[in-house]
Amino acid sequence: MSGSNASASKSVVGMILAALIGVPLFVYLVIKLFTSGMSMNMASSTMTNEAVAARLQPVGVVKIVDSTPIGSRSGKAVYEAVCISCHGAGLAGAPKFGDAAAWSTRIGQGFATLVKHAVVGFNAMPAKGGDPALTDEEVARAVAFMGNAAGAKFEEPKVAAGAAATIDPNVKGKEIYASVCMACHDTGVAGAPKFGDKAAWAPRLKDGVDNAIAIATKGLNAMPPKGGYSGSDAEFNAAALYLINASK
Repeated sequence: MSGSNASASKSVVGMILAALIGVPLFVYLVIKLFTSGMSMNMASSTMTNEAVAARLQPVGVVKIVDSTPIGSRSGKAVYEAVCISCHGAGLAGAPKFGDAAAWSTRIGQGFATLVKHAVVGFNAMPAKGGDPALTDEEVARAVAFMGNAAGAKFEEPKVAAGAAATIDPNVKGKEIYASVCMACHDTGVAGAPKFGDKAAWAPRLKDGVDNAIAIATKGLNAMPPKGGYSGSDAEFNAAALYLINASK
């Protein structure tokens, strides 16, 4: 009997020890299961501002790439590509598109005043709605389009005939060069002819300017199509002419 009692005692002790160890372990594992992924490593690449912003992007975000030559975009096109981000929902005090009450006092200021505010910026609105590539005429068309949707009778500036061919290389071309082309052509990286280097440019221009631009548009050797520029061909032509004219 004594052996039987000892065995029973050992079993009870074993059960008690199992309970003391097993229950806390079970509770720990359950907590770990439900809180996994809640700790944050702020140094992780997934926690950078860019990564967080990307995860917060709404589903179905549309990025508009407009290949229409600069200066010839309609008010509707400019609104849909730029202005809608604030005026579509009336963010940051922007009068909502089509809201006659919100637009009435603005319309009363006159078209010229509204265009001036839109071009140089006003209150929370940055200059040209935050798109410096827009021309003043394109901004004016957008103002007319939005104003007219709210009851105004503004005349939307017309696109001049041949506007696509009149992009000034010394203005827009220079701007594109400074933002894109200079990365290689300023220092001659990867065999790119340096800006203003007549000797380096001479063999590239032997078959004419148009041929040189056509080659650059398609890309050659280390240079990607249009030098990586994502705008219209007409804009890239202006940048190429600015670069070429400085090297003749």
